[in-house]
Amino acid sequence: MKLAGQTAIVTGGGRDIGRACAIKLASEGANVAINYFSSSEGADSAVAEIKAAGGKAFALQGDLNSQAGVDALVAKTVAEFGGINVLVNNTGGLIARKKISEMSLEHWNKVMELNLTSTFLMTKACLPHMATGTIVNLASQAGRDGGGPGSVAYAASKGAVMTFTRGLAKELGPNIRVNALCPGMIDTDFHNIHTADAARRGYEANAPVRRQGLPVDVANLVLFLACDDSAFITGANVDINGGMLMS
Repeated sequence: MKLAGQTAIVTGGGRDIGRACAIKLASEGANVAINYFSSSEGADSAVAEIKAAGGKAFALQGDLNSQAGVDALVAKTVAEFGGINVLVNNTGGLIARKKISEMSLEHWNKVMELNLTSTFLMTKACLPHMATGTIVNLASQAGRDGGGPGSVAYAASKGAVMTFTRGLAKELGPNIRVNALCPGMIDTDFHNIHTADAARRGYEANAPVRRQGLPVDVANLVLFLACDDSAFITGANVDINGGMLMS
């Protein structure tokens, strides 16, 4: 068990990548605190699955753009499990595709808060309870290449997450390692909502691996970065995109 006796928080853990991460970390012995905003069914079913396998977990609804939501999640995690060893900052989203010519300041700020501010707030709140440990942030391929049409705000926010990761790794080493993932096309509700089917088929045809990624593909990499298998890696933004962008 690579995370036996440790405690992990997974934000946005009610569906897709977050849910897969919660189950994967629990399978390696971690106690898991799952945050969700609206995906209560997925979060509750993940908790049930973890407990059925002999693990420990709870799910808590909360808005991680608010200090109150962040504090409630951290407080319950510490009360239930005694501390925090792993933080997976997965909360985020595109909201809507908007070109800058049609983008309001409200939309820009909302995207930044959802992807960047929530990561900052969660990290700051967890650090007093993390003598040692790991932080894994979910960035995006969009942070490297600017994203698809109408995603300039999203791409900018994820690029900021990547830089936040680098700076935090320097600040928190050697006791806490900080890394990020840059997923490409992963088969999730994000792309069900925001990406045309033709674009997804084109990705599958052109990617060297000839498929979209799966949430479990990302979860496997999160586990690697969260445990001692990656003990000499920090400040990295790791690509996981089937070979569509080679940095």
